[in-house]
Amino acid sequence: MTYDLLKIPAAGILSILLGGTAFAGGAYFEVEPGVDLYYEVHGTGKPVVFVPGWTFTTEVFENQIDVFSNTHKVITFDPRSHGRSTVTLEGNTYAQQGADLVKLLEHLEAEKPVLVGWSFGCLATWEYIKLKSAEAAAAHMCIDLSPTPMTAGEGDWTEGSIEDIAGLYNAVQTAQGHRDIVNWYADELMIDQEYTPELSRWIVGQSTNSPPWIAAAYWASGNFSNYMDIAKEVDAKMPSVFVVAEHWADIAEPYLATHTPNSDVHVFGGHMMFWEYPEKFNPILEAMIARAE
Repeated sequence: MTYDLLKIPAAGILSILLGGTAFAGGAYFEVEPGVDLYYEVHGTGKPVVFVPGWTFTTEVFENQIDVFSNTHKVITFDPRSHGRSTVTLEGNTYAQQGADLVKLLEHLEAEKPVLVGWSFGCLATWEYIKLKSAEAAAAHMCIDLSPTPMTAGEGDWTEGSIEDIAGLYNAVQTAQGHRDIVNWYADELMIDQEYTPELSRWIVGQSTNSPPWIAAAYWASGNFSNYMDIAKEVDAKMPSVFVVAEHWADIAEPYLATHTPNSDVHVFGGHMMFWEYPEKFNPILEAMIARAE
């Protein structure tokens, strides 16, 4: 076997030199020529798949991986152009991210997974179901995202006004703007606890592995998505849960009650509540998994 080292991430080169495709708990899968996805598999049993949100990585699920890998096969990955995966000019959309997820889980022979998406990561999990069918998943959890991130319907749960969404898109076009937006969002909406310099470095460090133009492309793709039909199908056919940040409660709860009435809805914390409050979040996920078994 030969390798084009110019196409392999540095950590992937190390794994080859060491004689395998895995390293330090992770591995790489070539989802298409020249595009390697970094992924991790922990534990054995029924697959539970965690998909990070906009520009983030496997690291955000540190408080779930250790717990759920004791009883299940936990799978998580850095989507294309995120984290340790290849930065590529093409396919920086959530439709492609969902297609990549299909290929990765087929490669890992992970059948009937429990799907857990955070933020825009929910778009990838809904796309997985769109491509594979509702019968291909055992359960679905969406952490803090509307199936319609940018619509004009009265009472819709969206990411904000058109002006707000456009403002963020324009702000992330530069490296400084990207850092500033992530710091502001993390401090104001993601984290309840004191936003320390150490926490800032960890959060911003993950996000800025994606260059500004990647961040902008994914922001546009996410907001122009509409997965209401898939969310309704999930609601009707499998255990479905939405975990919602407190700042969305007034709009999200009636919206979800109208459109996905069979789904459980839990409200607490900020946008990253699963990381900050695992003692509240993990039992909710555990209960959903139990319903799927």
